[in-house]
This record gives sequence, structure tokens and C-alpha cells, in this order.
Amino acid sequence: MRLALAYPGDLESRTGGFLYDRRLALELETRGWKVERLSLPAGFPFPTARDLVVAAEVLAALPAGATLLVDGLALGAMPELAARLAARHDLVALVHHPLCLETGLDESRAAALAASERAALGYVRATLVTSARTAASLVELFEMRAETITVAVPGTDPAPVAQGSGGRCRMICVATITPRKGHLVLVEALAGLAELDWEVWLVGSLDRGPATADALREAMAALYREADLCVSASFYEGYGMALAEALACGLPIVAAAGGAVADTVPEDAALLVPIQDAGALRDALRRCLTEPALMASLRRGALRARGELPDWTATALTVERVLLQSAA
Repeated sequence: MRLALAYPGDLESRTGGFLYDRRLALELETRGWKVERLSLPAGFPFPTARDLVVAAEVLAALPAGATLLVDGLALGAMPELAARLAARHDLVALVHHPLCLETGLDESRAAALAASERAALGYVRATLVTSARTAASLVELFEMRAETITVAVPGTDPAPVAQGSGGRCRMICVATITPRKGHLVLVEALAGLAELDWEVWLVGSLDRGPATADALREAMAALYREADLCVSASFYEGYGMALAEALACGLPIVAAAGGAVADTVPEDAALLVPIQDAGALRDALRRCLTEPALMASLRRGALRARGELPDWTATALTVERVLLQSAA
């Protein structure tokens, strides 16, 4: 069983999408697959003409008939190349969330990405997504047939139960510093809570570099262990892997309900608020900071959810089934 996995940039980058790709490859290898990792130019989803040439050269080296799984961050931006690949290979897409839903795009660029991704996905033999919300988005936006889409939710590694800070409420927000993650909304919300006893740790790459990723991996276990509350102001999540990691530690959550967040986080473990609403986020945080009974209840909910999170073996089994069906 052989698979070529293509993705843009550095697979060691510390983002949810790259973590998914990386862990999926490792899990498939434990199941006997030979996984060839193919790094495409990092300019996707806004490739230059040169980026597209290089991507074509990298993928042209594959033997005809190969099973090729391409991360949607790249595939959605290269429909012409997708057409050529589909003619030679068993082409499968892995979509974390639609490119056109990224925050900060102007109307023309969002429309161009939507048209490009719709065209590219029209050539694949199967599409894998990381949440039911993303599957629904592809049906709504691109009129894809639901039966051609398979949900393979990310796994979550077991983790020790958080012991808390032992003092002031320590909040942890794990998110790459990009506009979509809503850090400015979070800061605005926290500015109205200055009279209460809290601190917040913002953990996320400033440049998505490998050195930053290494430092984050070393620090994350201790930060989760000493946290009391996980907070997220993200405008959209294709799944919400950082929130699942928080649940694995039994942490209560306050989060903006963007994208698949409501599907990832159970109601009894979190307070969810509308996206881009600093006032609602502030009110939810105030409740957690001033109502011990509420925090205790949310923690119990998180501890219950902790035992129900899917693992990476389950993710790999779902993907494997699609790959084998697609190649048949």
C-alpha cells in the first residue's frame, strides 16, 4: 500500500492542518503503508506562476496510477494541475476548511478562491474532510454530492488531567497569530475584566517556523497542566484541534462558535459565544471568573468528554478505507 501525500511548505509547521497531515502519515505507516511526503512551494493558496511550475515538477515524478492525497490548501489553488493529475493518478483531496472562508479576503479574492477550489475538487475521486461542518460547507458552496465526501475527524492524544494554576485563574489560548484566530477580539474582551484576578497565555507561532514549533512542543504540556481555562476567539475552525487538546486535559472552555467548534466541544464543557463579539466573550469569561460552581460544572463536562475523543488510529482507519475504495 503506497501513498503520496502532497502539502505546501514545511510539514513540521505548528498548525492544526499540518499536524493532521503529519500524524495521519505516521499512523498510516504503522498500518503498513509506504507514505511519500511531497513538499510543494509554501506560497499556496496564493501561488506564483513559478510555484505552480515547481508543484507540477514535483508531482510529475510520481509513477502513473499512484494514489495521491493532496492537502486542500494547495489543491484548491491549482485546478489546471488537478485536471492533469486526475488523468494519471488516483487523486484524493484532504480539505480542512474551504479556502474562500479565510478571514481578511476581499470579495474578489474570495470569489476567485471559491471558483478555483470548486473546479479543483471536481477532478478528485474522493474528498476527505476533518469535520461534518466542513463537509456541509463543501455541499453548500460548491454543490458537491454529500456521498463523495468522508469525514475523518482529527485524533487527540491522551493527556494528563490539568491540575490548575493554584492561584489566579490562568487562561490559555492556543492559536497561530493570524487574523482568523481573533486575538484582537480576545484582548478587547479581556480589557473589560481588569478588576478580576486572571492571567492569559497566548501560545502560537508568530512565523510558523520550525524553531518556534519545537519550542511550542516543549512548552505545551506544562502550560496545559497549569491552566484553569481554555479560551478561543477564532472566527472559523474546520474542527478545532486545540480545543480537543484542551478537553483531553479536562479543561473548561470559553470559545467563539465559529465553524465546527460547536460540533467539537460539548455543551456541558464550554460556554460558546457568537464570533467577533467581544462583549459576549467578556461576559462568558466574567461568569467563569466569578462563578466557581459554573467552572466546576464545565470541568466535569470536559472530563466526561475527555474519554470520548477519537484517537489517531480511528482517523487513519477512516482515511485508509477511502483510499482503498478510491484505488479499487
